[in-house]
Amino acid sequence: MSTRQQHTRPQVEALRARPHAQVLVIGGGINGIATFRDLALQGVDVALVERGDYVSGASSASSHMVHGGVRYLENGEFRLVQEAVTERNALLRTAPHYVRPLETTIPIFKTFSGILTAPFRLLFTHGTGKPNERGALLIKVGLMIYDTFSRDGGSVPRHVFRRAKRSLQAFPQMNKDVAYTASYYDASMHDPERLALDVLFDGVRAGGEQARPANYLSVDGVDGDQVTLLDETTGERFGFTADVIVNTSGPWTDLTNDALGQPTTFMGGTKGSHIVLENDDLLAATGGNEIFFEHSDGRIVLIYPLKGRVMVGTTDIDADPRERTVCTDDEIDYFFDLIGHVFPDITVDRAQIRYTFSGIRPLPRHDDMAPGFVSRDYRIERGDAAGTPVLSLVGGKWTTFRAVAEHVASDTLALLGRARTVSTADLAIGGGADYPRTPRDRARWIEQHRGVHTAALADRMLERYGTRAGDVLAAVPEGAEELAAVPGYFAEEIAHLARTEDVVTLTDVLLRRTSVAFVGGATIDGLRQLAAAAADALGWDDDAQAAQVDEAVRVLREHHRIAVDEDRHAALV
Repeated sequence: MSTRQQHTRPQVEALRARPHAQVLVIGGGINGIATFRDLALQGVDVALVERGDYVSGASSASSHMVHGGVRYLENGEFRLVQEAVTERNALLRTAPHYVRPLETTIPIFKTFSGILTAPFRLLFTHGTGKPNERGALLIKVGLMIYDTFSRDGGSVPRHVFRRAKRSLQAFPQMNKDVAYTASYYDASMHDPERLALDVLFDGVRAGGEQARPANYLSVDGVDGDQVTLLDETTGERFGFTADVIVNTSGPWTDLTNDALGQPTTFMGGTKGSHIVLENDDLLAATGGNEIFFEHSDGRIVLIYPLKGRVMVGTTDIDADPRERTVCTDDEIDYFFDLIGHVFPDITVDRAQIRYTFSGIRPLPRHDDMAPGFVSRDYRIERGDAAGTPVLSLVGGKWTTFRAVAEHVASDTLALLGRARTVSTADLAIGGGADYPRTPRDRARWIEQHRGVHTAALADRMLERYGTRAGDVLAAVPEGAEELAAVPGYFAEEIAHLARTEDVVTLTDVLLRRTSVAFVGGATIDGLRQLAAAAADALGWDDDAQAAQVDEAVRVLREHHRIAVDEDRHAALV
């Protein structure tokens, strides 16, 4: 990061003051954060370090889905599908504020020009050749199998198959060549970064002084039996020791092991990009469904209504984790071409793009295997560094983060000679605790927690933060006005997030504590108002605020290809 800070942050000082933990978790994506929480719940003295902001790497580039992985059936990964469906259903219960049922529809065509008719290849044999095409019959069989895996007291409805006439009645803008549509349910995760923060701070609350996370703190080598940690905000280094090191660096796992003096070649991640469009016609055409299909090159594509926008993704391209990933013009052209296959009468263009994002999936090394066929399963590798056992997570996906963390934590506990005392299987996450499930319960919660505010505002905050909204509402005074250039957010709300959620930069607020950038709501005036709102909590004077705004503009332009100016909202560079 380019903006240096002169003061020591409390979370870093907590590690410097006591430079040892039973377990050091390296990597603050969702799997590292969930492992941190699991270990903290067991009473383990655990530290977590992340070289950037929490959930700013691979975990920030998700497709916002919690899904069983219907397409994994093509590779015969039945164990993974069963585990993923189980975890999906659990998250619907434990994180209902951020995870909700999502109807997903597959368009199926009689002809095979352009769009492969099946979303998975049940009869496919692993290899590197072009996938065989599958039609309605195998999709029907596959969804019947998927429904079998999905049984869990009716967490989600079973699939529905429609012929052409009913398909076009349901989706009038769809390509008239459609022969069938198949609709089934997975789940949406509309705020993945906020869900991860809930998991993180649940761990902090459970572990107290024995649970110490720090962002913008990277591993910078080893010195004897110590790991050298670098504060990315000040440039200062200090040594740290642990009884066990857990490497959950995702696509950067091998690079972390190199820094630990333990070279490995576990990883072979692939790049996935998305765009976010402001297109009312396309939004309406989805009918609130995620439209999910497979192109003739075997890559999965989704058209996903989200936050009043339409997210389109994703690509699957081999990538080098040492290089920064961005959504390219070729990828945008690819998305537009595929939108045209499904909704040929809807016009999309670059002027409608409000945000783009791109990341690297933490997939295992796959040599010559085509990226689309690489297993999404995970494993744990054992090694040693600085005389300390190292457990490296290879693979792992958002949906299964709790199960992954349970496996990693259990292996860690075994190395420590400790037994598991707490299960996370049905443990509510953050603002999902006591979340009201019925209109009556929701109205009761709002009345009990709205304080001096209107019921409408309390309802909006409940939607944004779950039951943690009570703390946010308490921080916003009566009669407070929304930020003029950031509608929907209050200065006091931003200040509260800055004080309580380890915010270090304005970009943290823009990309991961709020949805401002995702929906294309960033303007120069808005960035200035956000910086001013966070200034007191973070000790930013006028010069520091200006530097934070400049850095946010740079990140949006260079990492997300989005430009902002004084007068208009985000536009594609």
